[in-house]
Amino acid sequence: MTQSVQLLGISNAIVDVLAHVDKAFLDTIGAPLGSMTLIDEQQAKEIYSGMGPATEMSGGSVANTIAGFANLGGTSAYIGKVRDDQFGEIFNHDMRSLSVDIRLEPATDGPSTARSHVLISEGGQRTMQTYLGACLGLSLADITESTVGTPKALLLEGYVWDIGEGPALAKKAAEIARQNGTAVSISLSDSYCVERHRDSFVDFVQNDADIVVADEDEIYALLGTSDIGIAIRELAAYEALFAVTRSEKGSVIVHGDTVVEQDATLVKNVVDTTGAGDAYSAGFLYGWANDLSLSECARHGTYCATRVIQQLGGRIEKGLLDGY
Repeated sequence: MTQSVQLLGISNAIVDVLAHVDKAFLDTIGAPLGSMTLIDEQQAKEIYSGMGPATEMSGGSVANTIAGFANLGGTSAYIGKVRDDQFGEIFNHDMRSLSVDIRLEPATDGPSTARSHVLISEGGQRTMQTYLGACLGLSLADITESTVGTPKALLLEGYVWDIGEGPALAKKAAEIARQNGTAVSISLSDSYCVERHRDSFVDFVQNDADIVVADEDEIYALLGTSDIGIAIRELAAYEALFAVTRSEKGSVIVHGDTVVEQDATLVKNVVDTTGAGDAYSAGFLYGWANDLSLSECARHGTYCATRVIQQLGGRIEKGLLDGY
């Protein structure tokens, strides 16, 4: 059995390639401001060659959370698929440099490692051009008692449901977790992902999840409402703990009859919104893994998100909560 850690992430392994660009560059590649577009490998090569100086690091939503969790001082591990190529080496080296335990070996054939070109324009607005590549090769066979191990919690990414065997591997991971007393958490990823897989998500939240981390749009898509009061009442009927981010309105934590509201922190200089939700998840789950109160978990999440949007990229700096 793999050695225990506090948090195991299972998600799409993507290298984030971050660069500042102007509107002319976005027009040249035909990318609407603020959009997220899936591209093929040839388009990825063309964008990469034309985008100028860039910062490259392990990415993808849950991978960002796992990296942030490690930098806060938590112990973490990761399951995701990369290829044995330049970007696969960047991803694994970056995660291992943070002491994250990588549970899968790189694939030796098939599509190249996934990457997301995060094009940052004035005001911190991000436009993403994403090539999914090898991460879609994550399979049921990769989820075993050995690779999952016995973490305190595992965190699944909603985008996993877009993988061919995604729903089945998520269920298998949850079954192994239950056998080991591991809490199952899920990040709902985005509202469009929720809409694509709503019935399956509802089933998973009702029957498998112990913790759900989402923004309010994702919760609205899950519940079929656009009223936060109604949403809170409906979430109270679930057994799971919900951490719901609401941008400038802060966040709300719901666990049965317990409701904790956390105010946002005003940020005057937003540099890059990449990974704000992932940073909140890292801070919140770090608090939860260390048995802090829900109020303290929410404050940690808010602080991490607030700090991340004042820098380039979604990576929480090492020791961010020291002395907080």
